[in-house]
Amino acid sequence: MTYKATLSLLSSQHSFAPNFKCHKQNNLKALIGGCISEISANIAIVSGSLKIPQLTYGSFLPVQDEKLLFSFLYQMVPNEAQQNIGVVQLFHHFRWTWIGLFAVDDDKGDRFLQTMVPILSQNSICYAFIVRIPKWNYVDELVDLLIQQWKNYEMVIQRKANVFFVYGEPPSFQMLRTLLFLAPFLSFPSLGKVWVITSHWDFASISFQKIWDIQTFHGSISLTVHSNQPLGFQRFIQMVRPAWAKGDGFIQDFWEQAFGCSLKENKTCTGEEKLDSISGVLFEMKMTGHSYNVYNAVYVVAHTLHAINKFRSKHRRLEGQKLTFQNVQPWQVLPLSVCNDNCYPGFSRKKREGEKFCCYDCAPCPEGMISDKKDMDACVNCPDDKYANKDQTQCLPRVSSYLSYKETLGFILSIFAISFSLITTLVFGTFVKHKDTPIVKANNRTLTYTLLISLLLCFLCAFLFIGQPGKVICLLRQSAFGIIFSVALSSILAKTITVVLAFMATKPGSRMRRWVGKGLANSIVLSCSSFQTGICTLWLSTSPPFPDRDMHSINGKIVWECNEGSVTMFYCVLGYMSSLAIVSFFVAFLARRLPDSFNEAKFITFSMLVFGSVWLSFVPTYLSTKGKYMVAVEIFSILCSSAGLLVCIFAPKCYIIMLRPELNNKEQLIRKAK
Repeated sequence: MTYKATLSLLSSQHSFAPNFKCHKQNNLKALIGGCISEISANIAIVSGSLKIPQLTYGSFLPVQDEKLLFSFLYQMVPNEAQQNIGVVQLFHHFRWTWIGLFAVDDDKGDRFLQTMVPILSQNSICYAFIVRIPKWNYVDELVDLLIQQWKNYEMVIQRKANVFFVYGEPPSFQMLRTLLFLAPFLSFPSLGKVWVITSHWDFASISFQKIWDIQTFHGSISLTVHSNQPLGFQRFIQMVRPAWAKGDGFIQDFWEQAFGCSLKENKTCTGEEKLDSISGVLFEMKMTGHSYNVYNAVYVVAHTLHAINKFRSKHRRLEGQKLTFQNVQPWQVLPLSVCNDNCYPGFSRKKREGEKFCCYDCAPCPEGMISDKKDMDACVNCPDDKYANKDQTQCLPRVSSYLSYKETLGFILSIFAISFSLITTLVFGTFVKHKDTPIVKANNRTLTYTLLISLLLCFLCAFLFIGQPGKVICLLRQSAFGIIFSVALSSILAKTITVVLAFMATKPGSRMRRWVGKGLANSIVLSCSSFQTGICTLWLSTSPPFPDRDMHSINGKIVWECNEGSVTMFYCVLGYMSSLAIVSFFVAFLARRLPDSFNEAKFITFSMLVFGSVWLSFVPTYLSTKGKYMVAVEIFSILCSSAGLLVCIFAPKCYIIMLRPELNNKEQLIRKAK
């Protein structure tokens, strides 16, 4: 039919004689083709051989040697590749990643799928199915085609895709409309999907379809070429009448079909019907994109002929129009077309076995890792100086944490350390002031002074644990405290042994008198503290403590601490102090019932019980805490144990010196001894 119509154009009027010209009038200068590419190609095969140009306003299927075969065919629409890019941008804009594809069942549909499927995959968009729309050419094929399409209809219903991307031309649209029209009669539900179509489609209905519901296609998103409304076009449309059609039956045929009347039989058409009363699916009052292409094609031919007639050579260029989107937010539109919900921040995608990559599960990020975007393939670790928030959606800066003087805990411990240091200083001053009294001289005045000075230094050691750790502080912390406290415990041990030996030396004929004196006491203090000094020296020379940052113990904080270097050496220092305390306890326990004039043993026994209780509770508490609270536990243990020694040993003596001076004389001591 196309070939015949084309050949008729090349024949004389009222006779079918192609290529025979009996006069010079009515010679064909150019053709304006339709929107169906196959018709344009068939026309071009005939018209091209005669070098007659054809301007087509529909798409055209590029083939090999296109320029050679169709050198006189010109397209009035942009390249299809631009539409493909526009569709992908549209899908990304609305976050549609699960798409149903419809393509006309011909060479153009094949080429569309070969081109579009890889583009969708490269842009992380999957197709849920592919349906080939039959190319309906003849009425007698309708029944067979409908039967073939029911299975496709069932498949489309079962899939989750809510967006259809359709590629076809008017005949395939008519076929699809027929399928959708018949679906309710066979109890199939309506689709209710979003249709995305290319510029090749035309939503026009033929006459018998004018009463069909077109609700299914309402809200379709159509890519179209640029169009304008020529000046006076609306007025012209309103003035069109079938009586104008002299020798052109198109308007009369259209009038009869559109208004459902006849201009010939019984003259049921008045000829004065208004075109604006017709539904838009049959006739639009505005110039559509397709019509505007025809309008431009006519003017191209007209300007070309005018230029030829005026012997002027002008190169006119048609400027393509960029496709623009309205600033529409996704929530203003609200359909989703995905295989499954997105994986939101805090989760990552987990592949489903046997499914396409658009179908996946969402797995929560492991502890300490985050995902800050939708649909991340994997969660990522935060930098060392940051941590994952509770929702694991972002990395937050870590806050430095150490026991500071500015915070309440550090301030209170500092006050206690200063207070006990002042009390120790007052006690020491009191003993120096009353150095010649019997109660001060009774148990080796030098040991008493050594013990008081070491306790004072123990209280001051607490300040080594407060504040941000530095290299020198970390070196001094444990070693200084270990040595100083060992001196205090060695002094207590020497005092206890001195009490026992002094009592034994008072017995007649005792050989212990040669052991009683300052030499033995000094030897005990020196040797015991020297052994602890050796342990600390070995510790500092092999694996010394150093300032360190702990990023993992407390979430969201950088814990500044002194890494002990060798934990074994740290517990060796504590263990040695414990052994000194245990020995002092047993010796004092054995000497607790000796006469009062020589006896500090029962006070030392009680002080060792306090010391042991404090440090036995220290170990599990220290191991169960983190960060600055570990440091606070150690400071508390130092202050409590040192205060226990100070109070238990020196409080009774200070009571006598300050409040009962009448008891601080030699006669009273001798009386008590008897």
